[in-house]
Amino acid sequence: MNSNTRLQKILADTPVGMILPAIAQLNLPDWWLAGGAVRNTVWRSIFGNDCELVIKDFDIAFFDIQGNRSQELAAKAILTEQFPNDMFDVKNQASFARWRPGRRTYNSTEDGIKEWLHTATAVGVRLDAQGQWQFFTPYGLDDLFSGIIRTTPVHTYNPNAHQKASGFLQKCPYLQLVQSNSI
Repeated sequence: MNSNTRLQKILADTPVGMILPAIAQLNLPDWWLAGGAVRNTVWRSIFGNDCELVIKDFDIAFFDIQGNRSQELAAKAILTEQFPNDMFDVKNQASFARWRPGRRTYNSTEDGIKEWLHTATAVGVRLDAQGQWQFFTPYGLDDLFSGIIRTTPVHTYNPNAHQKASGFLQKCPYLQLVQSNSI
């Protein structure tokens, strides 16, 4: 079984798999569900309930050069109405640098996700128009499936990335912290 098939198999019958069709219906341009919802679902599947990392929210990234914050708020409102017990973080990567000081302007959703803190967090999934799963895995899936916490290259010296990694280790002792220069 290839890595993408394994990822789909893990996620399909979880809250991630249930929410993907609703996100797809929003028709956000170039969208991906990525981040902690994907990462934590996989790690709990692999390491069991002793891994206390859970889905805090669903990170949905999209790219619309003409877009504004109202798109984000509308998408979040629709999803919250459908799934009132879940939290959603919807961000247009095209406008990220305008409201997040110190960030460079991204050229695509994928460009933004590549700069998320950790390689196991920079994993995107979505459904295409036919309902087929698609995957964005700029650093591969080995770190995710092996429980490795590694900063992405842009965050090697970022104290936030190291602080988050410490939190992951406290909640899931099976994880390993690895220096990012070994990607």
